Amino acid sequence: MPEKNRQITLAQRPYGFPKESDFKLVETDIPKPNTGEMLIRNEYMSVDPYMRGRMNEGASYSKGVDIGEVMVGGTVGQVIESNHPDYQSGDMVQANLGWQTHGISNGEGARKVDPSLAPISMSLGVLGMPGLTAYFGLLDVAQPVAGETVVVSAASGAVGSVVGQIAKIKGCRTVGCAGTDEKVRYVLDDLGFDGAFNYKTSNEHGASFQELCPDGIDVYFDNVGGPITDAVFPLLNLRARVAVCGQIAQYNATEPPVGPRLLWHCIVKRLRIQGLLVFDWADQYDQALREMAQWVSSGQITYREDIVDGIENAPEAFMGLLRGDHIGKRLVKIA
Repeated sequence: MPEKNRQITLAQRPYGFPKESDFKLVETDIPKPNTGEMLIRNEYMSVDPYMRGRMNEGASYSKGVDIGEVMVGGTVGQVIESNHPDYQSGDMVQANLGWQTHGISNGEGARKVDPSLAPISMSLGVLGMPGLTAYFGLLDVAQPVAGETVVVSAASGAVGSVVGQIAKIKGCRTVGCAGTDEKVRYVLDDLGFDGAFNYKTSNEHGASFQELCPDGIDVYFDNVGGPITDAVFPLLNLRARVAVCGQIAQYNATEPPVGPRLLWHCIVKRLRIQGLLVFDWADQYDQALREMAQWVSSGQITYREDIVDGIENAPEAFMGLLRGDHIGKRLVKIA
């Protein structure tokens, strides 16, 4: 039997938290590249919180996935047939081909990956979109200054773990929160945060933050929204900066969340709050990745990958991500 392209498609739009029946595993013929295209056999694919929003009807910053379409997402794999002048068979390429074993790329949004420099999976994590999000979100949006206190929510995740380490490189005091005691130990012992607490066992988030941030908070990198963010706002210092990266606490809500409720702090403290999408810095990716690679090589940034085997397990890997059952960057190993 000839090899088939295995794909995970959107079977129906989820109501609230996604379930297995919202996805469908299908097999199709492996496509052929046209002129200016290449066929890539994917080896790893990424699962990320933003994908939950893409499952909804309508567009936010990008078009949603239609029923029957392949789920979106970053991939890395090997070119097995190329009609593209800049890519050859055998090249390792990071692209956005979605949840499938094979995909066609015209080179837009793709980049070559050198497996001799780092494992190719890192191109989907610390040396990919999550790492770049942390880099630009902290350094360009939040603009921390040495000696300031930086607070990171979801501190053990793919983005938050890098944010905290860059903040330390820049001479800041770094505090985080995470959802298990194991994650808190990882944040403190492996990532070098100055303080962290388990928000699921904390009876009062505000008191926990205040204990760890006695001089207030100068920068808040927000990955979650909800009650965590509510607890941070009263502790923000004069002219503090808030980088809004994600709102995972609300992604599965079936009713519109209450708020925002604490924006009066913006007036009194002259806060600067800015949302961010990493694509806005696309023309600076190469420079940022060179600096990130140096930090990884020198050991100033460490990382952890949580790898699930088999594309058929991608839906559960994604749902587990939303439940918070991982540490670091979650990936699915396809090949």
